[in-house]
Amino acid sequence: MHFNTVALVGRYQDSGLDAPLRELAATLEKAGCRVLVETDTAINTGVTEYTVASYAEIGGQADLAVIMGGDGTMLGAARMLARAHVPLIGINHGRLGFITDIPLQSAAAALTRVIEGNFNIEERILLEGRVMRGDQVMFSGVALNDVVINRAGRGGMIELGVELDGNLMYNQRADGLIISTPTGSTAYALSANGPILHPQLRTMLLVPVAPQTLSNRPIVIPDSGVLSITITSLSRVESGASVHFDMQTWSECQAGDRIEVRRAQDTIRFVHPSGYSFFSTLRRKLLWNQMPTLSDETE
Repeated sequence: MHFNTVALVGRYQDSGLDAPLRELAATLEKAGCRVLVETDTAINTGVTEYTVASYAEIGGQADLAVIMGGDGTMLGAARMLARAHVPLIGINHGRLGFITDIPLQSAAAALTRVIEGNFNIEERILLEGRVMRGDQVMFSGVALNDVVINRAGRGGMIELGVELDGNLMYNQRADGLIISTPTGSTAYALSANGPILHPQLRTMLLVPVAPQTLSNRPIVIPDSGVLSITITSLSRVESGASVHFDMQTWSECQAGDRIEVRRAQDTIRFVHPSGYSFFSTLRRKLLWNQMPTLSDETE
């Protein structure tokens, strides 16, 4: 795989993003690559001296997209570029960063290694889903991390009936339900006490959010099935429920609506410099095996 044309996408809301973007662009030009800068990124950072391109143009021209920002920036870019099958590489300019995993200070060196051919490709699944009201599609979306169903207000719970391939799994009362990919297992699902799944697994993870019955536990299912989640009831104080496909939200769910979720046909390909380890990322981000300092022990 050769990366002749490389696109840059940045979290343009960040101040000071122009300097690292220009540094990466210069690194790519020095390596002989043609550089594209995503339209909103270029306009909002002032990095307009390179070819400015829409996501549709990036999908048709780029061999690689470099995403600089946090995981939210990667989620948005992944959703826009999934159908075009453009590989993505993530540079962390945010906070935690499980999928924008290359530290900013190492970005130029890491990108040079990738352009020189020292990289691995990792394929990850996406979810696609839709909200059905009878036979009418009310909303549809694609998610790299998760599909989340939750109550719209602050009080009460929602009741959900969950089926897999037409077979009843369970009914539950809870604040919500997370349907996660392995990629999303380190996101909201982790905060709700779900397990961490290796990203190469082909599974879906269901994690209840604050269930009324404590025996409602997270469960991992094959990604070959079709989930159907029916909002069977809303509490008296709830006026509705919301569905979130990563950063896409539809807030007009009603009792009786059905949310269907399955693995999408498209996948996302992440590019990692040679030597990348998912476990190394976990150790660094979650501080695994970090020895306490003397001050920690004496507090």
